[in-house]
Amino acid sequence: MKGIYKYSAMVLACATLASGLSGCATSAVTGKKYLKLVSADQVNQQAALAYKDFLSKNSAKVVTGTADAAMVKRVGNRLATAVNQYLQSKGIANKYNFNWEFNLVKSDDVNAWCMPGGKVAVYTGILPVTRTEAGMATVMGHEIAHAIEEHSVAQASNQMALQMGGQILGSAAGMTGSSSLGIFNNLYGLGGSLAQLKFSRSDESSADQAGLIIMALAGYDPNEAIGFWKRMAAGSQKGQPEFLSTHPSDARRIADIEKQIPTAMRYYKK
Repeated sequence: MKGIYKYSAMVLACATLASGLSGCATSAVTGKKYLKLVSADQVNQQAALAYKDFLSKNSAKVVTGTADAAMVKRVGNRLATAVNQYLQSKGIANKYNFNWEFNLVKSDDVNAWCMPGGKVAVYTGILPVTRTEAGMATVMGHEIAHAIEEHSVAQASNQMALQMGGQILGSAAGMTGSSSLGIFNNLYGLGGSLAQLKFSRSDESSADQAGLIIMALAGYDPNEAIGFWKRMAAGSQKGQPEFLSTHPSDARRIADIEKQIPTAMRYYKK
């Protein structure tokens, strides 16, 4: 029943949207279809503000002047250049108004992320896992892929569709819902939490696939990704069931990546 409501809500919301909204879009690298009801530029602007606020609040933790900090920027800029060239070759560069930034942040967390619009942070806690530039390209390529594939935009659009669909269904039942303006305000009022959206397993798998291609385009051997993910698996909780996480299980993820490497190698340039 919940699934039927979700589908109906999205259909009803799409049917009543103003003509200025995009509707359905196709991701840049994997070619997957997704709902796009919000402006990527607006999401990017919110992410830029959130990133600026993050750096301001963690200014003492932003690492500069070290070999690791230089590597993060070097690898990041190399990936960004490759992505920009790829988008230009596809004739869609004008749809991605990214203002890339790369920063290393002192934290024990084994983590890295890329906000919409190309705002990247790498935590020092992941350095023992990345080990090499290729390892760094693996994790950064994966996180950048989330942004290029517009996973946050799709999530925000899904949220909007459900809210608008709920409003329409509620009105049909004689209930009063919030206005479309309220939906926009609620969505963009999330501010910094846009960066903290939880990606689905499907999103994670797509980011793995696109990330391999992105690192290959930048001249990093996609085969190096296997070592990184095996090291990540070795450091994670043993035997955690896949249904407890949005990420695919370690074994499945590595197996899927191994299958995707031949395709990524077509883009590899030393």
